[in-house]
Amino acid sequence: MPAAREVRTAAQANQEDVFYGQTVIMWARWSVIVTGIVLVLWTSTNVSLLTQTMPFFLVLMAVNFFLHGRYVMGSPLNRVVVIVASVIDLVLITAIVVLWPGSHGLHNQFYVLYFPVVFAFALVFTRRIEAAYTVLAILLYLGACLFTGTVPFDLGSDDKVLVMRVIVIAAMGFLGNYYFRIQRDRLVQASRGDRSTLSEIRGGLAH
Repeated sequence: MPAAREVRTAAQANQEDVFYGQTVIMWARWSVIVTGIVLVLWTSTNVSLLTQTMPFFLVLMAVNFFLHGRYVMGSPLNRVVVIVASVIDLVLITAIVVLWPGSHGLHNQFYVLYFPVVFAFALVFTRRIEAAYTVLAILLYLGACLFTGTVPFDLGSDDKVLVMRVIVIAAMGFLGNYYFRIQRDRLVQASRGDRSTLSEIRGGLAH
């Protein structure tokens, strides 16, 4: 019996990755929303502070409700719209870093929200798109720190902290996309009838 062959084109594979993978991005966004709201409620000392900080996450929630609703109804958005929504995530997180009352730029601990969105994005898109998105996240964070004047550029501890955070953001993108490429290669090999790969997949499912 002849071995099965890969019948999908690269474009079809990319479309399927986005179709099945955008749920990862949506759940990453939900994790950002829930974490942010919990931190807002935990740290707010008065109603004024609450009203200043909550809108950031309400906007994210509105975006994700729309995207998740479309996905659940069986009409998920295309790749361009998913990318635009992910860029909006970065813009809103950067706005939090810049505008958060009493804690701006490098001193704002909400920089950690970059991590899940960059990692989730890297699990869905190809290397070139992921690299551009990761670089954009890094540039936005660097811009936020520069705009707020919280980085002295004196080769002191603050500069080292900034460099370490940028490295972690880059690592999130690299590791997520590395895993994405490993899984795609395994699926391609399996679809071509690679017996060793099929055995590995079946063995993993059995466990």
